[in-house]
Amino acid sequence: MSGWRVFVKDEYALRSEIFDRFREIVYVPNMTEPNLLLEEMTWPEVGQALEAGFNTVVVAVGATEQHGPHLPLLVDAARGDRLGPEVARRLGHALVAPTIRVGCSEHHMGFPGTLSLRRQTLEALCMDYTVSLARHGFRRVCFVPSHGGNFAPLAEMLDDLRSAVAPDCTVDAYSDRMGFMTFWKNAVEIEAPGLEDRVGGHADISESSEMLCIRPELVRESRAELGHVQDFDEELAERIFRDGFKTVTPNGILGDARGMSADIGERCIANAADGIADALRVSD
Repeated sequence: MSGWRVFVKDEYALRSEIFDRFREIVYVPNMTEPNLLLEEMTWPEVGQALEAGFNTVVVAVGATEQHGPHLPLLVDAARGDRLGPEVARRLGHALVAPTIRVGCSEHHMGFPGTLSLRRQTLEALCMDYTVSLARHGFRRVCFVPSHGGNFAPLAEMLDDLRSAVAPDCTVDAYSDRMGFMTFWKNAVEIEAPGLEDRVGGHADISESSEMLCIRPELVRESRAELGHVQDFDEELAERIFRDGFKTVTPNGILGDARGMSADIGERCIANAADGIADALRVSD
């Protein structure tokens, strides 16, 4: 997790007796608020968290794939590491499962280093996550894609995931890829008016800016450049998934990576977390 932590800050939860109890049993040393990361908790802490009402788990579903000449392959996995806790904090009474770090990236296989799972492999992973969590008593599992190629597979597997657990466990996924693009565009429009046309959806000004917040030491900012600039729509998405990313953008960028900043990145992360949490509340 590269040294950072996300903590619950909901003022109402902080005042509640349940939350106070949870804060006492699951904490980061020298901090006053609880750690939401399931993998960093002990098994008694997980059990006590469940008893305290933390019965929702957020699972980010990322990728390991090319992100232009200026960003590392881990972008979508690292973004999942950040987005998962941000969404969990907004939902309230939610923990965060380990990010799934490889996803459906066949359309990026024209670029060296990309790893890709078959859809059935990703579904098997999500199925095993869901069943494991449900067996322990979690009552809601929320999948949050941090990679564009995972949106459709997650939507398509939802019925099977729901059928694999008892009716008292709800399984949801955020699957509005086009809606996600508006989160980024709105963020850039606020932080850098006039540069919103540089949002293209992959390794662009928005995603590059997020990485300046998450793993700045891995951003080769001097290599940021113009990619394929076009409004991202279903027609473009279909072409990419059918013919491959490299047929559309030889350098691997959709949009323009130039003009990135940490301020844009923080706004992009916040917009995405707000929008995803709102959508998951509606589906609850």
